[in-house]
Amino acid sequence: MPFTHNRLFKKKPRLIEKASGMYYETSDGRKVLDGISGLWCSNVGHNHSKISEAVKSQLDVLDFSPPFQVGHELGFELANELIKVAPESINHVFFTNSGSEACDTAMKIALAYYQGLGEDRRYRFIGREKGYHGVGFGGISVGGIDANRNYYKKALLPDTKHIRHTHNLSEMAFSKGQPRWGAHLADDLEELLKGNAASEVAGVIVEPMQGSAGVIVPPDGYLEKIRAICDQHNVLLIFDEVITGFGRLGEWFSPDRFGVVPDMITFAKGVTNGVIPLGGVLVNDQIFKSIMVGPEHLVEFFHGYTYSGHPLACAAGIAAMEVYRDEDLLPKARRLEQELEHQIHTLQGEPHVVDIRNLGVACAVEFSSKPNQPSVRAMEIFQKCFERGLMIRYTGDIIAIGPALVASTKEIEFIIETIREVVRDLA
Repeated sequence: MPFTHNRLFKKKPRLIEKASGMYYETSDGRKVLDGISGLWCSNVGHNHSKISEAVKSQLDVLDFSPPFQVGHELGFELANELIKVAPESINHVFFTNSGSEACDTAMKIALAYYQGLGEDRRYRFIGREKGYHGVGFGGISVGGIDANRNYYKKALLPDTKHIRHTHNLSEMAFSKGQPRWGAHLADDLEELLKGNAASEVAGVIVEPMQGSAGVIVPPDGYLEKIRAICDQHNVLLIFDEVITGFGRLGEWFSPDRFGVVPDMITFAKGVTNGVIPLGGVLVNDQIFKSIMVGPEHLVEFFHGYTYSGHPLACAAGIAAMEVYRDEDLLPKARRLEQELEHQIHTLQGEPHVVDIRNLGVACAVEFSSKPNQPSVRAMEIFQKCFERGLMIRYTGDIIAIGPALVASTKEIEFIIETIREVVRDLA
């Protein structure tokens, strides 16, 4: 099983049989409130009838169409819908099947872009500590979570560098929203690009908010500085919005939240509400035009997947985007953010809590580690919460909460009070 302590799990399995709205149902008939939107993907709640019906109907029309040298209308329809909500300068889409594939695809697009400009010296990438960009070798190379990299270090892309992460307990503990401290950490990027170094760098990739590492929120002014430094050195900036896209920050994508527009955006998860795997890369026109060169009978970009833009996934994506719009889920997310922020920070002062942080409909509680047992405290909280009817996520000694955008006040209260009770009981 992926990212699972398999031996421990099999001693006491947690098996899900059904899902509807905000709830799972386990194999023994218990209801479990989903406090993490599946894996940051089920943003409109589970088993939404409009999305389910769209997929069922599509099965009777077109089950599969090859993406090489042939297209289908749904792929172009979904691409156009995505372009409508993307920043104005970003107007092309390349479909993948996941966030991992989207990251590797964005890196290949960056290399192809500079090849088209005649700058084939640019081959290096810069990521960030604690960054997560999937499990492909490109994504692991630019990713900055040590546990994801340790087994594979010798096979990762050479000369990949990382800037520091922005998490600092002594300066920003219990911040609400964006911390005021930390914009200067973007200067790490300037140091890596000094002199001739920039001429070899093809791209910088960061998550606007680092989700998998435990909701690490960008300081005020930090992303603006990253953008300015990339512009100064003519380096592409890629935002990994696999978690932050589709309402998680109260907007379709983070540029509408932060006012910082990258050259590419990777997406997945919420685009189909997690119903059918789908991901992709949104690209600006300048990049697209640099690749669309040479004789028209030749393939311009040698990359793709058998299931790129799968008809069922596109049907789910189109329906999901209609749900986001028709049910006003982005404005609801902005209101939910305020409620979640207030509620989560009431856990300050509970046993072993050393930090609470939040942005959009995402928050995290960090705990002190048990002596010589890192991650055990958060794992025990996760297990006990599940037993009491709440699904959360944990990484290290951090628990993360990111409910669907349709969560009610009562459900938010249940999440927070269940965590509070468990933390006290385990103290």
